[in-house]
Amino acid sequence: MAPEPSTRPAPPDPWGVVLALAMVGAWGGHLAWMLAGPALPWVSPLPWLHVLLQMWLSTGLFITGHDAMHGTVSLNRRVNAAVGMLACFLFAGLSYRRLVVNHRAHHADPTGEHDPDFAARGVSFWPWFGAFMVRYTTWLQIAVMAVKFNVLLWLGVPQARILAFWVLPSVLATVQLFYFGTYLPHRRPETEGMAPHHARSLPRNHLWALLSCFFFGYHWEHHQSPGTPWWRLWRAKDARR
Repeated sequence: MAPEPSTRPAPPDPWGVVLALAMVGAWGGHLAWMLAGPALPWVSPLPWLHVLLQMWLSTGLFITGHDAMHGTVSLNRRVNAAVGMLACFLFAGLSYRRLVVNHRAHHADPTGEHDPDFAARGVSFWPWFGAFMVRYTTWLQIAVMAVKFNVLLWLGVPQARILAFWVLPSVLATVQLFYFGTYLPHRRPETEGMAPHHARSLPRNHLWALLSCFFFGYHWEHHQSPGTPWWRLWRAKDARR
């Protein structure tokens, strides 16, 4: 397996850990408040705005785990791995080690034969998304999520709240991550501007890039410099421009 590109800047320290823990705290704090806080009327738009906020925070939680895969959370390997494991476990009971192996394979051969993220018919969204989910979902992950669900029920959280504020945002965030982080950047047909990384980027709009997927839509820049953390990708976009 080819190594990750060596042209990676040293991650900010301690900002990588601070921002990562802030993201974990924001995700967990908002989720806890929505599960245990005062009830909101379902006919009001307010709870659904909270669903969207939790979806966005869930996306940021996974992006934090993704940055850890590239070593940009902390210069300390143990701290970096611990944050990555925590973020991936909280997001959906994912195995951090398995994700690291697959993500390195993706960067070594994007859209190629050995890319676990790519479907050979990389044009249609839903078939590709289905193949992606089948490839990454494990029985252990399903068991972990089932245990989490039942623990919340045992703690007295109403099932409707669990489904609305934990399950639904997680599912929506998964679709969001796939759409902006895999489908849009790597879909066929390829264009000249995607070379040499077989990846395209969102048009330059930093606010939309942040709201859509924590700048992960600047995907050509990410493949060009995988050691650049998400909060610095807008600078890479500006530099390319």
